[in-house]
Amino acid sequence: MSSSLLHRWFPFLSWPRPTSALLQGEFWAGMTVGLMLVPQGVAYAALAGMPLVTGIYASLVPALVAVLWSSSTRLGVGPTALTSLLIGASITGLAEPGSAHWVTLAVWMALLSGLLQLLLGVVRFGWLLNLVTSPVLGGFTQAAALLILASQLPDLLGLRTSWSALAVSPSLHHFDLRALAFGLGSLGCLVLARRWRSSFPAAIVVIALAALISWAMGYADADGAVIGHLPSGLPTLYWPGWLSWEEMGALVMPVMVVTLVSFLETASSAKVEHHQGGTRWNENQDLIAHGMAKISSGLCGSFATSASFSRSAINLYAGAKSGWATLFALVLVLATLLWLTPALYHVPQPVLAAVVVTAVTSLIKPAGMLRLWRVSRVETAIGLVTFGLTLATAPRMYWGVLVGLLMNLSHFLYQRLHPRIIEVGLHPDGSLRDRHLWQLPPLAPELLALRMDAELDFASANALERRVTDELAQRPSIRHLCLFALPINRIDVTGVEAFIRLRALLQSHGGTLHVTGIKLPVQHTLDNAGALAPGPNFALYRTDAEAIAALQRLAPPDAGNPVSAPQSDTSGPAQSLPKL
Repeated sequence: MSSSLLHRWFPFLSWPRPTSALLQGEFWAGMTVGLMLVPQGVAYAALAGMPLVTGIYASLVPALVAVLWSSSTRLGVGPTALTSLLIGASITGLAEPGSAHWVTLAVWMALLSGLLQLLLGVVRFGWLLNLVTSPVLGGFTQAAALLILASQLPDLLGLRTSWSALAVSPSLHHFDLRALAFGLGSLGCLVLARRWRSSFPAAIVVIALAALISWAMGYADADGAVIGHLPSGLPTLYWPGWLSWEEMGALVMPVMVVTLVSFLETASSAKVEHHQGGTRWNENQDLIAHGMAKISSGLCGSFATSASFSRSAINLYAGAKSGWATLFALVLVLATLLWLTPALYHVPQPVLAAVVVTAVTSLIKPAGMLRLWRVSRVETAIGLVTFGLTLATAPRMYWGVLVGLLMNLSHFLYQRLHPRIIEVGLHPDGSLRDRHLWQLPPLAPELLALRMDAELDFASANALERRVTDELAQRPSIRHLCLFALPINRIDVTGVEAFIRLRALLQSHGGTLHVTGIKLPVQHTLDNAGALAPGPNFALYRTDAEAIAALQRLAPPDAGNPVSAPQSDTSGPAQSLPKL
């Protein structure tokens, strides 16, 4: 087997060879991320409604699989807030949180999502990511962050009853004041630590201090909400029982959305990593790696994983250079599973809620929508609709993403069906611009000079034909149509047929179709269709300057020249005019 093929199938063979200097830097970066993995894993397991130890399982084997087969080796792979919320929200109503059937459903989501992601990577469909625009993702992320905050507030504040009961009878008796102190105190410490130094593993320090205080005051013995007993040891192979067709059908849409959203999380982190390293991102390889990671997570009895933007950013900030840093982080997670899970017994649940709240507050960026409004009101509206529907349809939040995607694709199709077609004139600076916008004279009498800034295909061909037909009906004196074709970089069968009809239309009016600046791929397609055959009703020019000079020579002697065409040496290569 060749070396290139080996590196393709086993990307970790391309890692830099370990040296003492490299391993020293990778060790400290790995310890920084590893100290965040355990508390966040446990907290996100609670958010997904899973047994808490599965959050540590999801931080070990899936992260190892992902880093070994990924093209982005410095990503912090494991449980994330957004993916965990989607899992918990999708299964709500199908089983009791934390029950065996709930775990089975979550494991099937991980397996199906991983298989789908793996398949997309194998068939090289990473380009599908381009269908999700920033406004759609931003609207969904903002709404999901608010839903996460809302789900964590009762634990954070120690609320013993429902919000409606609290509204009817406001009283401090509805709160566990000790839990309230743990929650708000931890939240304050985490926020201050993040502002002081974002790479500092504040979560593990806060959790350790809270566990000591909880143990000293006997919080668990007084019926306080704590993590409790977590099983020690490595995860074992887990195979979920088969689901009914109804349950499997109910998971189809959530699995698709988890696949999409989790890989968009990965993409946002991977692009930062590769931009910093000056390398090209291989999205298909990462689809394969993270699909395998999800499958391994399910086979460990855990839930779907993703790449955490915050942990990835801290890994980069801490100076990680390769996947060796992740391996050091996983050693710390392994040690926790083998020997340190009893130390988590006394950690109060409100502290876990504070960890989640601190992590998701960075996702809430309302100023982004305000900036977007000045750029595109339509895309802003799409983002706001996605935001509103995600909130309104919770826990079935995937409807927000799906409607946002549909609106975005509809907007894209509308733009393709209504391309920008302008009548051009010669500006005093020598460029071709919109004649009506700049109040420019026509290039020549009895001439319609058009430029379509789009591909000539099934989406735009009808618009071009309609524009020409309308212009000929409104201006019967037109005898010549000049199509400035340089912006047209592709043509399909529908476009070829439209081109032939335009040529026949001008011939029926006793005029001529002039085409200038046609690109080679378009010319080859039209040549193969016989649409560029020489004839008295057709003229083809290499450059715009050559076309303008020829068109003005068509004017009657008494008509005068409305514009002064630039000089063109037709014996040599002519220079095209710039287009704006």
